[in-house]
Amino acid sequence: MKVTEADLRILGQWAADCAERVLPLFEKKAPQDTRAREAIAGIRAYAKGGKRTQRLRELVWAAMAAAREVEDPAAMAAVRAAYSAAGLAYMHATYSPGQEKHALGSAMYAALARELATDDPAAAEKEIRWAIKHASPAVRVIIRRLPTRKPGRSRQDALYYQLDTGLRRIRSVTRSKL
Repeated sequence: MKVTEADLRILGQWAADCAERVLPLFEKKAPQDTRAREAIAGIRAYAKGGKRTQRLRELVWAAMAAAREVEDPAAMAAVRAAYSAAGLAYMHATYSPGQEKHALGSAMYAALARELATDDPAAAEKEIRWAIKHASPAVRVIIRRLPTRKPGRSRQDALYYQLDTGLRRIRSVTRSKL
């Protein structure tokens, strides 16, 4: 399976949308820290046709540092959603094991951030439903080309699995739409 630059741009836009939804969870705990917001802006610029630059890579690394520095688990997951989104620009063109985690990382961390912020697994489920609903048909095609995720043992594995299986489902089309 080959991932094209066009694929990365499509995934990047969706991942930025997912990350941006939970950005306030990070900014509430670190109001002066702009690194997560800058990482999301970086992937949005790339998704609109920008180049993979050293600056974009620096934004990913800076957001990773922000995740290490914030002490709140929900805020940490929210900034991880941001750097996962920005990091999509550097996903390998040819498949390597675990690559599906990169494609789904931003949405998974957004769901985890919601759960950690509320201490309610239903909040993660709701965020996953949002991510699936707002994934374009092109995002779904790209995900279907990647290997299927297994359920795993951790909470993160379970969230990855829910996202993966949800994105692989074919949206039902009524006869009236045919």
